[in-house]
Amino acid sequence: MNDVENRCSFCYKIRLIKTANWAIQEGFDAFTTTLLVSPYQKHALIKEIGEKIGKDLSIDFVYRDFRPGFYEGKNEAKKLDLYSQKYCGCIFSEKERYLKKNKVESTKKSVV
Repeated sequence: MNDVENRCSFCYKIRLIKTANWAIQEGFDAFTTTLLVSPYQKHALIKEIGEKIGKDLSIDFVYRDFRPGFYEGKNEAKKLDLYSQKYCGCIFSEKERYLKKNKVESTKKSVV
């Protein structure tokens, strides 16, 4: 596993454990994650981790591939002027997004 996969695995695990525990506390019989709507997330890894946590905590993990509706939802959110985060939420992803943005802007300036 490379560094990105390791950090994603760690992050997914933290998020899903917290979600599963909340679901148990609130009396739900299953849990899932909104990460499953994103075509940029590692679905197989999310599913694997979610199912393991579900087994360990005796609560079902619900996997659904919501990616087909991603762009429709994104367009609807834009029409409604809703905030749409441009990265997964971890500091490493934000840093990569910021560095890519600056690299593109630097390239545009040097072309002009």
